[in-house]
This record gives sequence, structure tokens and C-alpha cells, in this order.
Amino acid sequence: MRVTGLRKLIVMARIIMATLVAASLMTLGLIFRKNDRSYANKKVHIWNQKMLQIVRAKCKIFNPYGVEFKPDRPYIIMSNHLSLYDIPLIFATFPGASVRMIAKKELYRIPIFGWGIKSGECVSIDRKNPRQAYRDLVIAKQKILSGIKLWIAPEGGRSRTGKMGVFKKGGFKLALEAQAIIVPVAIVGSNKILPPETFDFSLDETVEMHICKPIDTMDYSLKDLPQLMEDTAVEIKKFCET
Repeated sequence: MRVTGLRKLIVMARIIMATLVAASLMTLGLIFRKNDRSYANKKVHIWNQKMLQIVRAKCKIFNPYGVEFKPDRPYIIMSNHLSLYDIPLIFATFPGASVRMIAKKELYRIPIFGWGIKSGECVSIDRKNPRQAYRDLVIAKQKILSGIKLWIAPEGGRSRTGKMGVFKKGGFKLALEAQAIIVPVAIVGSNKILPPETFDFSLDETVEMHICKPIDTMDYSLKDLPQLMEDTAVEIKKFCET
């Protein structure tokens, strides 16, 4: 059900307020509870649940391979990208894990929100500066090796057509360097909640989150990068382009 008029403004206000509260708490957590990752995990989980409740979204999670994160290996989550609502949906799919996102640097300049995601150990990436982007990926590797499960949307942006776009190499190179296990996730229907480049919210939508077969990058080398990218894309397309 598409939201219009005053109700749309109310939904937007609730989303903004919930996000600012969560970001503020994350920032305060960095000040008063340094290095307490469990505190950040709880605040992230509360935020993503609130975001879904506001639009009354139903999140159906499918895990046919019984994927569980093991403490002795680093992980990177990769998915297709349809909507800004993919962020809370990814967090909701792995509620017990330290999942964070890699995001463009411009988001970190937003007052309060930017402080919050930085405090929560999300990783900034400068897409316009290759040298800085390399340094950002070094930091991302450190985060992954410390136990963060980093979510990357390898398309580099949201799909405007619903079809998955061409993957960029950076995230896959990072996965190879960290010898991480890639967990592909196919997101189906998040663009119904909030289409890209709009504020046209819909209520009562159902989104499917398909956790695909994990891909161990230790079975690949740098020369196998194109194959790794293709194998990841194939797993996601099994569910989101049927």
C-alpha cells in the first residue's frame, strides 16, 4: 500500500527520528563503552527492527544451506542492491552477528548519522580517489579479520530496473586478500518498500532474503577473480532473477 500525503510525512519523520536516535546512541557508546562491540550490535538490531516496523514490512529469511558464521574464518556478505531498505534488511537477516556495511564517504559527512555509522565500525570508501579507496580497503580488511561481517553491494549502487548490474572488483579483491568466505544474499522485493531515488514508501510489503551457498575464496587465486565474481553473481541470480 503506497503511502501518500500526511501519512507519508509521518513515516519519513519516524524513520529519521529512529535513525538519529540510533546514531546518537552509537556515538555515545563509542565515548562511554569503548571497544564494546556487543553494545553496537544491540543498537543496530533495535534500529533495523524499528525500521521494518515503521513500514510494517515482513522479512522472510531463507537459509537452505544452514549458513552459520564460524569464529575461525572471516566473512564478507555480498548482495544485490535494490533499495535503501536493503540496509536494515541485511542487518535483520543476521541478527546475532557483528554485521556492518561499507558505504560511500559522503554518508559519513551527515551530522549525527555519519558519526553513528563511524562509531559502529562501518567502513567508508572513497570511490573518486583510487589511492584513498585502497587505504579504505586496508581498513576494511582489518575490520573483517577482527570479526566484523562486512556487507558489500558489489554493484556499487542501487538497481533502477530490478535487474542485477555488473559487479565491481574491489570487494572481491578484498575477500581474496582476507581469505574470507563470501556469503551471497539475494534480496527480493525491497524496492517495493522504497524504490531507488524516491521517497515513495509502501506499507505491508513482504521481502525475501535468500542466504545463498557460501563461497570460500581460499579455493581461488587472484587470477581467478573473474570466476569468483561470476560464481557469486550466479548464486544470487538463482533467487532474484527467476
